[in-house]
Amino acid sequence: MHTRRSSRTLRTGGILLAAALLASACSASASTGTATSAADVTPAALPTATLAALASYYGQKVRWRSCGVPGFECATLKAPLDYDKPAGGDIRLAVTRKKATGPGKRLGSLFVNPGGPGGSASGYLQAYAGIGYPATVRARYDMVAVDPRGVARSEAVECLDGRDMDTYTQTDTTPDDAHETTELVDAYKEFAEACGAHSPGLLRHVSTVETARDMDVVRAVLGDRKLNYVGASYGTFLGATYAGLFPDRAGRLVLDGAMDPSLPARRMNLDQTAGFETAFQSFAKDCVQQPDCPLGTRGTTTAEVGRNLKAFFRKLDAHPIPTGDADGRRLGEALATTGVIAAMYDESSWAQLREALTSAMRERDGAGLLVLSDSYYERDAGGRYSNLMSANAAVNCLDLPPSYDTPEEVERALPSFEKASPVFGEGLAWASLSCAYWPVRATGEPHRIEARGAAPIVVVGTTRDPATPYRWARSLAAQLTSARLLTYEGDGHTAYGRGSACIDSAIDAYLLRGTAPANGKRCS
Repeated sequence: MHTRRSSRTLRTGGILLAAALLASACSASASTGTATSAADVTPAALPTATLAALASYYGQKVRWRSCGVPGFECATLKAPLDYDKPAGGDIRLAVTRKKATGPGKRLGSLFVNPGGPGGSASGYLQAYAGIGYPATVRARYDMVAVDPRGVARSEAVECLDGRDMDTYTQTDTTPDDAHETTELVDAYKEFAEACGAHSPGLLRHVSTVETARDMDVVRAVLGDRKLNYVGASYGTFLGATYAGLFPDRAGRLVLDGAMDPSLPARRMNLDQTAGFETAFQSFAKDCVQQPDCPLGTRGTTTAEVGRNLKAFFRKLDAHPIPTGDADGRRLGEALATTGVIAAMYDESSWAQLREALTSAMRERDGAGLLVLSDSYYERDAGGRYSNLMSANAAVNCLDLPPSYDTPEEVERALPSFEKASPVFGEGLAWASLSCAYWPVRATGEPHRIEARGAAPIVVVGTTRDPATPYRWARSLAAQLTSARLLTYEGDGHTAYGRGSACIDSAIDAYLLRGTAPANGKRCS
């Protein structure tokens, strides 16, 4: 059985949700349309034949070089910036590969994507998938990662960085009055303006549809007749989009921690808010059984645990506490909430969260929660951020229209968010406003994906997944005509490699032999 590290640390399945100024729910500051209208929109598959204007991209030669990491090789390929105007310029795509190790017949390439949007697929391959996937899978497949356009080593979107990003991440996302509301709106505007200033052309062309088309170019360049793929979290939306565009080229696709592309914004955001509440309740039940829980003891209800945490957040809102940070950052409500959210993705982080909360609540030492928050934002000890947050916002705000257009709309929605999660609801509601000030209009909308004619696609859902609620997996599986729904009854975000032999053996059998699990199979 392969070992899996925290999904937040490696961005395995890291859908960045609308918490603490993050860019919005799971791929989505979605449209506010109705579920019925979304269900009627089913994008057509692209023509099988390669358009002559794209022939130079599909026919390019790959030149591998050393990545500086033993066993891995890297290359740079090109794709059109605008697929509708392929003569208008190129974009660079960073590709990483670890060749099949044998024994056994090579099965081609296996593309992996960790989610985000904005997570580096190349970093994920080198840090985890290329060494942590089952040896039997790595023996038969060339493991391949493509950093999506706008992300990491590919042509990257840039917005704020360094001290400006520090200021942004500390902005109060639960405004108490008109002045604080204005400060939050100004922060969203400044972030959006910086993205527009630093990446004006690229910002219009980082949609999931364009990234899926990039994957098809790379597939062809690598000589694969079909795309074999494991995508986590937002990576499931990317994989499903590929299947919808190229159903005849969809090979063995695993979509783990599935998104539902048909949902309107309010439903998606509320679902994810409720998902984090479900995860927090699981944490709370476990916490009070532990001798080091700072939020309660045996007999303390989950509702009381939530109220205790919320009261702590309110104290931090008024009086941030020291962290020992070299740049002088103190732990306020925004960073503390992000730290708690980060630990909800994987139950293996619960002990770390208890320790961090104990230090903060009893010793006024915010260092532990700051570490969790920094890992979420991919901020290093030197104060440098990856482009994760920039890319996350750019993709989300282009894929779907903003959830809300004004602070007044958010205020009207607050009761429903707070009902979905008394702990996180208020902050998640306000974070849903971030795309309202984006400098580029959205090009996508909620839609169903059917992928008629595709080979069996394995859709994986976890019953208590905080970031991609289980109902989304059921919905995506119902949309895809060839889907097989595989359920993990447990906690945490995504399921493959989490420790369930049942899940892992079902996915491995599919990847190695093409034997898809029975639809509706359940594991624990």
